[in-house]
Amino acid sequence: MVGGAFYMEEKNDIRDFIRKQKNLHTQEQLASMSEAVCSSIVHDGQWRLCNTVLLFYPLRDEVDVRPLIQMAHQSGYRVLLPVVVGQDLELRLYQGEDSLRAGAYNIMEPVGPLFPTEQYSQIQMAIVPGMAFSASGQRLGRGKGYYDRLLPQLPQAYKIGVCFPFQFLTDLPSEEHDVAMNEVVCG
Repeated sequence: MVGGAFYMEEKNDIRDFIRKQKNLHTQEQLASMSEAVCSSIVHDGQWRLCNTVLLFYPLRDEVDVRPLIQMAHQSGYRVLLPVVVGQDLELRLYQGEDSLRAGAYNIMEPVGPLFPTEQYSQIQMAIVPGMAFSASGQRLGRGKGYYDRLLPQLPQAYKIGVCFPFQFLTDLPSEEHDVAMNEVVCG
């Protein structure tokens, strides 16, 4: 294979491997691992320094960060969740479970006010999903590039990749435009 084609094949092989690993675990096991991830983040000093945080509403096979969404919202943090709009993510204010609707890919999305891009500098922390993360903070997504386009707009945000232990790999293929995480939490 040549250049990008080799990279894409390698990335897809990693995605397939991770999907198989997820299928080896019960929902109860994944829930227990999710609790450990959320607990680690809450006890992280960075979490306590924030008042504006970007989270995500998890798919069934992702780390369940809904407790963090609830905790941050109840504690008065400004909680932002992404909404898929075409090929990009726009950020909207989370205003409680009643303000969610099923959006693209059947992901629950907020219908609250749009968070303007000119205010992205106010986002202090971004908690980011991925298919895999490396020890150096590299992230491999699902392949659509949504976070690849969003993360460069958040240079000031402390970026935490969240994953299950089997998604934390020694190394990942990366490209020059990839934005590394400041921290990866896997339990």
